[in-house]
Amino acid sequence: MTAAPPRKRLHSATRLLHAGAPALRDGAGPVNVPVVRTSTVRFENTAAQADHHHRRTAGERVASYGRHGLDTHRALEDAVVGLEGGHRAFLTPSGLSAITLVLLALLSPGDHALVADGVYAPLRRVDSTLLQRLGITVEYFSPTHDDLASRLRPNTRLLYLESPSSLLYEVLDVPALSAVARDRGVTVATDNTWSGGWFHQPLALGANISIQAATKYISGHSDLMQGIVVVDSPALAAKLSTAYEALGLTIGADDAYLALRGLRTLPVRLAQHQRNATAVAEFLQQQPQVSRVFYPALPTDPGHALWKRDFSGASGLVSFEFRHATPAAANAFVDALRLFGIGASWGGYESLALAAQPERLREHRQWTGDAPVVRLHIGLEEPQDLIADLAQAFADAAPAL
Repeated sequence: MTAAPPRKRLHSATRLLHAGAPALRDGAGPVNVPVVRTSTVRFENTAAQADHHHRRTAGERVASYGRHGLDTHRALEDAVVGLEGGHRAFLTPSGLSAITLVLLALLSPGDHALVADGVYAPLRRVDSTLLQRLGITVEYFSPTHDDLASRLRPNTRLLYLESPSSLLYEVLDVPALSAVARDRGVTVATDNTWSGGWFHQPLALGANISIQAATKYISGHSDLMQGIVVVDSPALAAKLSTAYEALGLTIGADDAYLALRGLRTLPVRLAQHQRNATAVAEFLQQQPQVSRVFYPALPTDPGHALWKRDFSGASGLVSFEFRHATPAAANAFVDALRLFGIGASWGGYESLALAAQPERLREHRQWTGDAPVVRLHIGLEEPQDLIADLAQAFADAAPAL
């Protein structure tokens, strides 16, 4: 008898659509997992209560209290673990709380952490207001200018990266940096929010932890706050679980449901963001008022070769530097836009614009300019409408540029 052929592995988009889907009961069931809200978990008897407690203490994902989450949370965790190719996911109330969880779970008084200088700026606030008070040393370095091996110390416990970096989208060589750190027993964490976890899989490239602000692309609708941490091993899961419990971190079931809903359309939304952002980036390159466009998918971008090797696409974030302008002129340009909202977040369906703060730019060793930079999030509108809006803003702000 001929053996059945092996089952073909499903494509990533198909797996993402079905990850965490509820099982059918009595021959029927919902397409997506329902919202399961609770504060109290009931038990059949004291033996069942004790059993749940022991299983949870051993690291099993069972709930003995509402803060631990139920069906909706589990479905989102499973889907994100599949997206990132990890072992376990932790859901937090915001992207910054996800970052803070990793820092507090892995660092103790006397420890040293190396952090890429282009990271999400609020991490520096966690450092100055919390980590320094706890006796933890954070050193910022340029992954593309500094020698990582020479900066590692005997007490270095964490290498923290973000690729591409915030504001200027510097693409880092995650495999090379991870290899150096892991050879010295240093855990590697990276912020993967820019790619939504879809265009980039840092765990497959050597990182141990991937962090995302699900507020951004996973949500996709600018209607929730959430962070997600995905780890690559049971050992790291145990460390984060201890801190997670101690900090009392949790998210509401409704937010878990919204993130799961957004996750189902992540591939098609990001594909459109990339098409629109590429068209806008190419338009900006042709404008006489623009000296440089920051977008890794452009062949002229310094990180293009690394992006092409390690990423399968680009998101909707595009920044550009004016050729000659003052901060007031950059603000006048942003104010002249009609289809772009002004907002500090991104990742939703809508387009946004923001003039970068000079002090944030100066934190990047990569930054060598002195003219203002504007960050654009290119949404899902018709790109020619966005380009026309940018063109009229350049024209309206021309006297100030």
